[in-house]
Amino acid sequence: MIDSKRQTSWLRRFVPVLAQRFWLKCLGTPAFTFVFFLAYIHLLKNPYRPVTVMPTGVLDDLISFQPLALLPYVSLWLYVSLPPTFMVRSREIVLYGIWAAVLCLSGLAIFFLWPTAVPPANIDWAQYPGVDFLKGVDAAGNACPSLHVATAVFSGVWLHHILRAFGTGRRGLLLNWLWCAAIVYSTMATKQHVAIDVVAGIALGGGVAWLSLIRRDGFTVLARPQALTTQSV
Repeated sequence: MIDSKRQTSWLRRFVPVLAQRFWLKCLGTPAFTFVFFLAYIHLLKNPYRPVTVMPTGVLDDLISFQPLALLPYVSLWLYVSLPPTFMVRSREIVLYGIWAAVLCLSGLAIFFLWPTAVPPANIDWAQYPGVDFLKGVDAAGNACPSLHVATAVFSGVWLHHILRAFGTGRRGLLLNWLWCAAIVYSTMATKQHVAIDVVAGIALGGGVAWLSLIRRDGFTVLARPQALTTQSV
């Protein structure tokens, strides 16, 4: 009963929180993603050093190709947009964006200094149109660390702290980590990455998230009820 009341309470607070700085949230994430992909695709198509093919291991052999894994894979773009939706001040949103940029720039710097790729999967991608389209847009380069994994873990850590402050209860926290885990798993089940890429991505995303949250008390953030009445730019 208590958990049900708590769930109703946070759902009622979510709509007014979402409305705060709506256009900054609505336009900021797509603009950030667009700029990132310009740099990402450039490095993907124009590696500045010889490309290293990443080795596979036991885990890669255990996880077979699964076409339906494309769904959680592409859901990353929704998932990474969630943390800012719970913020109520421009300052928090911008600071969050800065830390997300630190994460992405770190990954791009690694790709520049050490271009990597996953080995061929020996699969006829034409039989799987959705995955074939993905392979055409996001080829097998820029492999290690997996920025798909890194951004999912970064968002997952932030969402954990945000949802806990928001009062979603254990179900909300569990759902968050199940979604994050599904995205991480999908990078291997779509054969976009190998296990080493995933481990490196978890380390990068988790490390930057930890650094960004050391001073999290400075964020009025996160949908505490009083944040709506005490907010400022």
